Amino acid sequence: MAADSDPESEVFEITDFTTASEWERFVSRVEEVLNDWKLIGNSGGKSSPEKGEYTSGTWEEKSQEINFADFKFSITHYFLKQECEKDDGKDELEEDTFPLAMQDLLCMNNDFPPRAHCLVRWYGIREFVVISPGTNCEAIISESKCNLLLSSISISLANSGCQVPMFVQIQQKWRRMYAGECQGPGVRTEFEMVHLRKVPSQYNHLSGLLDIFKSKTGCTLSPLPPVNIAIRFTYILQDWQQYSWPQQPPDFDTLLGGEVGGVEFGKLPFGACEEPISELHLATTWPHLTEGIVVDNDVYSDLDPLQAPHWSVRVRTVENPQCLLGDFLTEFFKLCCRKESIEEVLGRGLAEEEGKENSDISSALSKLTEPAATVPISKLSVSNMVHSARKHIRRHRRIDESPLSSDILNSILLYLFPDAAVEKSSENSKSKTAQSNACGKTEQDKNCDYNLFLQLKSAPSDSLTYRLALCVCLVNFYHGGLRAVAHLWQEFVLELRYRWENNFLIYGLAGGPPDLRCCLLHQKLQMLNCCIERKRARDESRKVLEGSKERERSSRPVPESTTATANSSNLTREVSPGKSWDSWSDSEDEFFECLSDQEEMEAPHSEGGKDGSKIKAEGRMHPYNNMVLLHSTELLYVPVTQEPAPMTEDLLEEQSEVLAKLGTSAEGAHLRARMQSACLLSDMESFKAANPGCVLEDFVRWYSPRDYVEEEVVDEKGNKMVKGELSARMKIPSNMWVEAWETARATPARRQRRLFDDTKEAEKVLHYLAMQKPADLTRHLLPCILHAAILKLKEEESVEDIPSVKKTIQQATSQASKLLHHPNHDYKKLEDFINQLMAMETVITRVRSLKAKFATGEGEKGEDTEELEKFVSSLLEEPEVVVIGAGQGPAGSIIHRLFASAQRAALLAPLEEDLGHAARTEDKKLTVGSSNMPDFPPPAGREILLRTCVPRPAPYSKALPQRLFCVLMREEFRLAGAFSSDTSFF
Repeated sequence: MAADSDPESEVFEITDFTTASEWERFVSRVEEVLNDWKLIGNSGGKSSPEKGEYTSGTWEEKSQEINFADFKFSITHYFLKQECEKDDGKDELEEDTFPLAMQDLLCMNNDFPPRAHCLVRWYGIREFVVISPGTNCEAIISESKCNLLLSSISISLANSGCQVPMFVQIQQKWRRMYAGECQGPGVRTEFEMVHLRKVPSQYNHLSGLLDIFKSKTGCTLSPLPPVNIAIRFTYILQDWQQYSWPQQPPDFDTLLGGEVGGVEFGKLPFGACEEPISELHLATTWPHLTEGIVVDNDVYSDLDPLQAPHWSVRVRTVENPQCLLGDFLTEFFKLCCRKESIEEVLGRGLAEEEGKENSDISSALSKLTEPAATVPISKLSVSNMVHSARKHIRRHRRIDESPLSSDILNSILLYLFPDAAVEKSSENSKSKTAQSNACGKTEQDKNCDYNLFLQLKSAPSDSLTYRLALCVCLVNFYHGGLRAVAHLWQEFVLELRYRWENNFLIYGLAGGPPDLRCCLLHQKLQMLNCCIERKRARDESRKVLEGSKERERSSRPVPESTTATANSSNLTREVSPGKSWDSWSDSEDEFFECLSDQEEMEAPHSEGGKDGSKIKAEGRMHPYNNMVLLHSTELLYVPVTQEPAPMTEDLLEEQSEVLAKLGTSAEGAHLRARMQSACLLSDMESFKAANPGCVLEDFVRWYSPRDYVEEEVVDEKGNKMVKGELSARMKIPSNMWVEAWETARATPARRQRRLFDDTKEAEKVLHYLAMQKPADLTRHLLPCILHAAILKLKEEESVEDIPSVKKTIQQATSQASKLLHHPNHDYKKLEDFINQLMAMETVITRVRSLKAKFATGEGEKGEDTEELEKFVSSLLEEPEVVVIGAGQGPAGSIIHRLFASAQRAALLAPLEEDLGHAARTEDKKLTVGSSNMPDFPPPAGREILLRTCVPRPAPYSKALPQRLFCVLMREEFRLAGAFSSDTSFF
């Protein structure tokens, strides 16, 4: 082996010093890409594409970068995705089959596709490759460079055997100039193009273009094979004067005037401020003509659009038209980014007054808590302090400084608080408010959109919060923006404070504790309403108590302590059992301390005695299941207890954080249990007051029956009896229930320290609201505004019945639900969501505009109306819509009328009104026909497609497909030719 390898080791390494040129490397690289994409070999044998498949089918593309020296090119493969034909494909393939592109040149199924690459429209091919300069590279302008590229692709196609046509983009990109080639077995097609600014006069008609086509094919056969002709003329309508856009502009002057009802405030505006449809393009097509059938030269033309067998229409819409709802949402959303406070917005002078107001409030609170007051407490109340501060503000505020006029402000406040229109007593106000809330809820239950606020975490659409959001949005857009919003919010908070101080319930809020499913601002308003309800109940009970005292004093003199006790027992009988604990509670006047001490002194004596009823029971509601106390013959009574304190979600979060910070140690757990047992202790004290002589077992039997275990036992005499005891959980040493029972005093709910201090909680809510910046307010109200916008879109869509928009609204609602339920809103996603709503509004306004123009609501025949509605809905969903019946169908006659009206409006301006009236009459066709004016303007674009199959270059060559696509416009003349030649017999 070593001997064999020695001679080989002596052979010198041979290095090839010949280097490939940049051009050769470029050609090689193109071939590699074609191989990678598997574009090698015969591509023929596929069936012809179905009619309209170029529009309805799926086009795909893949791209790659290649270099010619340091010049970057992009090579892209475009193809129509079709299902492979596995069974028949192999049988049909022959060695001399034409390439697929050559077959497509003659196919008539997809002439003038409305949505396709320009090369597809010009050449009718379904697969091709384009080499174009890179993004930042210069265009290929010089002729030598163009020829170099063409020779490169020619060699690449020949070397690789690729039968897919390949193009190179030359000249400036805006000109869309391409040159290319397609090679097959013994055949080649060259793609050439001419592009001029003006149409040469001799080629401004079909006759001249036929001359070009025949001269280019150079066929010497006699007679000549027939030339197949397809013609399309496009007419553009821009003048909509006779058929106005349906959106009526709002009357901005009376939007918030006194004569407009309050209901107007609850409506978001909707619709476009400009015509959303800019142009209507009518394409009249003659698909199958031959040279002798039609005459079109410089003297005469047979091509009358009314006689065209095929009409199709497309509309061009205005990009992002200005729409009212979209403008409202956008301007409202912009407030989220503002950082100014109310004081900064409304001015320094006002800020000083606000500061004084706040200091007055703080001093009021501090003076109220001082042990000795030098002036009567009534003079130091928060109410008086705030009223004086408010009067001071209004006295010093100039009228011209107010962003909102008094008329507008009063109208808004009347809309928000309609119960303030007529002065009512507090009782009437309460009953009316309760009725209005109940009625609103009943109506909303019937509405399928009622629960939408739960998905969006906003507020019910009949609530004060919802109406406030609409007013803020309206004021922001029409009446001064940020300053007006700040002014409105300040007045709104002052109105809330006035209602709190004067015991008027807030209109438009459901009763009960805050609904945690709603937005935080709505919860805060509900919390304030809870405080007002508790305060009212307490004031009413005090009046009842004082009245009973007066009656007792006038009837007979008794000791004061006995009077109070007797009155309290009378009170329990007079007041209905359903009332809350607030009816017997007062946090401001602590007059019962001595009484509770006296009870504690008397309690041991009475409990030690045989008759436990010596102590008067207080705060009873009704007997509990006829149970009897374990150590007494008295019935067990259900006590009047304090209701648990209502909480908003931010307070719940704070409480959970505090409890979590206590840790997991034994001391922390004990402290946490103590904090959570405040309600339990209150209930125990109420139970002791209602059931003198009771024990812990009695309380457990009522409060937690599962923790009192009963079983039948037999006594010494053999009698069966039921014996009960506390559960094992209650017998655990240092049990919280036992500890709480020992510390609990017999105190009825009305004399206990309140679990819910409505005065403190109301002041906290009012302070929270007063401290909100306009941006904070906007964030709070954003869910309500989006809720209102979705409802508005649903309402408008239901009128027009647009399935695509209905589906989009459903998707948008579920998307908004995810965005708004997150504690920290993602404002970038919310902005995108608002853009979606604006897009839906645009679609609806476009449909509405088209329906008005095509008079779908005025159709005489049901069939015609249905056909027109289908036609209008298709216009915005499809790139091009076929007009059934062409110019003679219902849609075609309306389009004819539109063009005729526009022609007369342009040529006979003085008669515009008369003709506009005539355009809507029954005998419009007679009016049009009687005029010498053309009904249609000159076509904005003419497309002529010429096809034939002739031998080239010699008479004995194969008959191959030839094609010429001509585009004639006012400032463009384009010829795109595909000419095939025989490379075997030439």
